[in-house]
Amino acid sequence: MSALSKVKEHMEVIGADGVHVGTVDKVEGNRIKLTKKDSGEGSHKGHHHFIDGGLVAEVEGDKVRLSANGDVAFAMEEEK
Repeated sequence: MSALSKVKEHMEVIGADGVHVGTVDKVEGNRIKLTKKDSGEGSHKGHHHFIDGGLVAEVEGDKVRLSANGDVAFAMEEEK
């Protein structure tokens, strides 16, 4: 079973460095859709952001830990 298949709604997504990246809205295909409330400010506000499922290192309790640090994960997010 892949780590991505263990990801559930409302789990916290954190970088490898423990930095909060977002909160899971749902999994769509091979991507994690983050809730809009974690979308940031300015031009990012009110948009859903997506994290590639390949960045999921492990799921521990109610947290999804990424293989990249939080700042790298933010830079790799896709916007919709």
